[in-house]
Amino acid sequence: MDADTVRGTPKAVWIVWALLGLNTLGSAGAKTIVRLPRSLIQMATMGALVSAFALALLLNLRLRVRASAFLFLLTLLLVPSLISSLHLEVGVGALFRCARLTIFIATLWLLSRWWTGSLLFVRIHIRMYFGVLVLVAAGLVISPGTAMPEYYGGRLVGALWPLTPPQIGQYSAVIIGLTVLLLLDRRTTGTSAAVIIVPTLVLLAMTHTRTATVGLLAGLVLAIGSLLLTSAAARRFFAWAVVCATVAAVAFSSALQAWFMRGQSKENFSNLTGRAKVWDALLTAPRTLPERVFGVGLGDKSFGGLPIDNSWLAVYNEQGQLGIVLVAAVLLALGGIALLRPPSLPRACAIFLISYVAISSYTEAGLGDASPYLLHLALAASLLATPAPATAPLLTPSAHPTTPTTHVRTPAVLRRRIPRWDRNREVT
Repeated sequence: MDADTVRGTPKAVWIVWALLGLNTLGSAGAKTIVRLPRSLIQMATMGALVSAFALALLLNLRLRVRASAFLFLLTLLLVPSLISSLHLEVGVGALFRCARLTIFIATLWLLSRWWTGSLLFVRIHIRMYFGVLVLVAAGLVISPGTAMPEYYGGRLVGALWPLTPPQIGQYSAVIIGLTVLLLLDRRTTGTSAAVIIVPTLVLLAMTHTRTATVGLLAGLVLAIGSLLLTSAAARRFFAWAVVCATVAAVAFSSALQAWFMRGQSKENFSNLTGRAKVWDALLTAPRTLPERVFGVGLGDKSFGGLPIDNSWLAVYNEQGQLGIVLVAAVLLALGGIALLRPPSLPRACAIFLISYVAISSYTEAGLGDASPYLLHLALAASLLATPAPATAPLLTPSAHPTTPTTHVRTPAVLRRRIPRWDRNREVT
């Protein structure tokens, strides 16, 4: 049996995970080659979530789940989400998003039965998002102008499915990081890793996504650092990475600076492309006590018609201070569990995902709702889960000649006592 699989794991589990990924792709983004109605995209994404829940329930009819602090805290997050959404301050859509989050978490609970710390879901995660990037690359080949529009500053977008540059950058960074870690532990071949890493790195560069790039580098540093004491390959890779990064910083400093600035002025860069203005307006807006504690309800992660682009402020706006406490508890719980685990590849992958999500939360929203970031954290939780205890084997007579035979006393079969005088009678 493959070391990365789990005995008894149905092959249909990867379909459930892929459907969850499809649901988190979203329905708003760039203009596509063939104009897709947003209602049609929403039907596809919501239908994927319902299908994922139904299939997960079919695979786990006995409702066997594993105890998980991550899922328990996410379930508690439904409390402020529901309380704030019932006020309908942001419309009926808040209840729809709340129901979506409930189904998303319920599906994760059903999948938790197969969370055993193996790399099964890592491989599914990589294949799923690599398939999305293949779709992005196909759109770039078919219509380069649509895939790199001027209204996004010439950055790569989804031309076949409406994906924004930060989304593509996020998927690319996560795929690259996880594949590098698999390669270091020889869980994949160099050819397979190159097929994934090289084109994905090109797509990441074309998105000009600074958050994804910084999250990728910082996450790899922390993940590989957790393997330095136990892996010679990690030590060699880390040393070569430091040398290459130093040479690149000296030789291509001007080009790297131009790519990082994206043609923006220092003033625009200092206020994070206008994000700081939205953040200040959100924090200074008057709020009632219930709004401060529970938020205003699940919305589209915007304030005053402008995107918030910060997970913590988005959670504060929609789920209040209670939501911030629960989301912080999720990250702290996963981080604390990762620090307590012995060095291993699953632990390193979990550290990469947790650190990437934590860094991205500063300029990206999604930690308080069904999103790819919650799916990344769910993957980290599955990697940090301990294997289920094996059932004790039945005692059987030993075949070894030097080992005494073990006799297992079995209960005698209860039989009805027949009188002596009636034992020789035949049944007619």
